[in-house]
Amino acid sequence: MTAAPEPAGAPAPVLVADDLIAGYLPGVDILNGCSMSVAEGELIGIIGPNGAGKSTFLKALFGLVPVRSGSVTLGGEDITNRRADQLVRMGVGFVPQTNNVFPSLTIMENLEMGAFQHHKSYHEQFDKIVELFPVLGERRHQRTGSLSGGERQMVAMARALMMDPKVLLLDEPSAGLSPARQDETFVRTREINKTGVTVIMVEQNARRCLQICDRGYVLDQGTSAYTATGKELLKDPKVIELYLGTLGA
Repeated sequence: MTAAPEPAGAPAPVLVADDLIAGYLPGVDILNGCSMSVAEGELIGIIGPNGAGKSTFLKALFGLVPVRSGSVTLGGEDITNRRADQLVRMGVGFVPQTNNVFPSLTIMENLEMGAFQHHKSYHEQFDKIVELFPVLGERRHQRTGSLSGGERQMVAMARALMMDPKVLLLDEPSAGLSPARQDETFVRTREINKTGVTVIMVEQNARRCLQICDRGYVLDQGTSAYTATGKELLKDPKVIELYLGTLGA
């Protein structure tokens, strides 16, 4: 299969990754030419086998893995290998798969940490967040370590939104959650996207991811193998065979 062309008349991309080569150790490349173009307001899903470089790709976008070749641009500005704190100020949020909350702090304190670079806007952003996640407002004084896995994931996503990002990067947001909590996470992700936030999500639950995303990218051996709309990939025989199994039939 070949990569799907960008739709005619599509808006200018908000984020572009061009032929990224990157890895954690010198001389050991995990990404071997990953490319992606994301339009403003899109919800992008990234699927692929274990070890394909999906999480590494997100971390390279967010400056956590050195990019040795290629480039990343945000709104036309080169952000390749920028520090994570700089990227947050520029409008990029990142929610890692694990260790993504401060368990000894309350929900409110976690959200305050999310807004530390623009603390003056904290109360305004907090009001917006509790509209999306009402339970966080109701339980704002509860310590995050006492929450369920799904609730902690909600806090992590909310904290990343406290800086009002243009682009939100989610690394395996449903990992380790019960089926009910997984479904809730996907619903919340779509709701966040509907507020105007561009979302790029890495997911092992390929079927559910493709159901909600506008477009999906399939990564294989550190390379962007192909892309299409979520609906097209759900019907693609190769994707069904490799990633969806009988659930995709």
